[in-house]
Amino acid sequence: MPAKIAPRPAETPEPEAGPRATVALEDLPGVGPTIADKLREAGYIDLMELAVASPGDVAEAAEIGTAVAQKIIGEARRRADVGGFESGSIVLERRKKLGRVTTNARALDDLLGGGVETQAITEFSGEFGTGKTQIAHQVAVDVQLPVAQGGLAGEVVYIDTESTFRPERVVDMAKGVGIDPGAALQRIHVARAYNSNHQMLLVQKAQELAREKPIRLLVVDSLTSHFRSEYMGRAELAPRQQQLNRHLHELLRFADTYNAAIVVTNQVSARPDILFGDPTRPIGGNIVAHAATYRIYLRKSKPPRRIARLIDSPNLPEGEAVFSLSTEGVKD
Repeated sequence: MPAKIAPRPAETPEPEAGPRATVALEDLPGVGPTIADKLREAGYIDLMELAVASPGDVAEAAEIGTAVAQKIIGEARRRADVGGFESGSIVLERRKKLGRVTTNARALDDLLGGGVETQAITEFSGEFGTGKTQIAHQVAVDVQLPVAQGGLAGEVVYIDTESTFRPERVVDMAKGVGIDPGAALQRIHVARAYNSNHQMLLVQKAQELAREKPIRLLVVDSLTSHFRSEYMGRAELAPRQQQLNRHLHELLRFADTYNAAIVVTNQVSARPDILFGDPTRPIGGNIVAHAATYRIYLRKSKPPRRIARLIDSPNLPEGEAVFSLSTEGVKD
């Protein structure tokens, strides 16, 4: 029998989906058809995306000078009315429109404040076998559920960096929540990333796909594996962190533009100088720590149990939740 998921309260607003209304870039001074096409290819499809971009990125994308890029950005900011202040009550009302995706385990949902949040990066880190990829598969299925059942009635982009995506697992989880397995697989768009540059390029490709389909979740499994293997030693630490920072901000921009949830899994490394307590810590240092909105650390317990600990959040208290991994997926 498919697992029953408790319906959400009737007053929960329908979360807004999709990108903001597009505005013709050609209307901006100094932007002709050629420059506009280059900007769109780089992912700048409306004024808001252009307004919050850096001059260096726009100059590189459009193959123009930095001074020209700065003027274009300035005009985009003026027309998009970026930079003004607003009251906290307005921000609160806007946040009520955010969506949340269930993890299929009520305890884990409660730890996250109701589920995986849109317009945010949620990081799941831990040693091998702690359930990171299982959770990634589960939310990729659950986001397809109706809003009343904890989903967003959307589709998924799944960037697989370690060849761990398993359609057979999706079939099991889809049956567990009462979704047709074939339809569930059709709504998950998978791409294998072969290196860090390809991984970053796939986020741009995801933006193109999101203009055609209701992409409400983007999964990167795992976030740091390619960066960790390609940038070796202390001499490569600075360029690695710079590229990783750029990648994370591209993910955040995707989340904001399409009101999508971002789920990333992360590896851990051991610190030999730690004598007491858990010596492992997530890869990526402060760059990942600051960019991730919610950080969940997973560890093993007595099988099939796993323990999730919320180690960072802008508004939620630290805490722990126990969940299990079954044939049908993540459960309480």
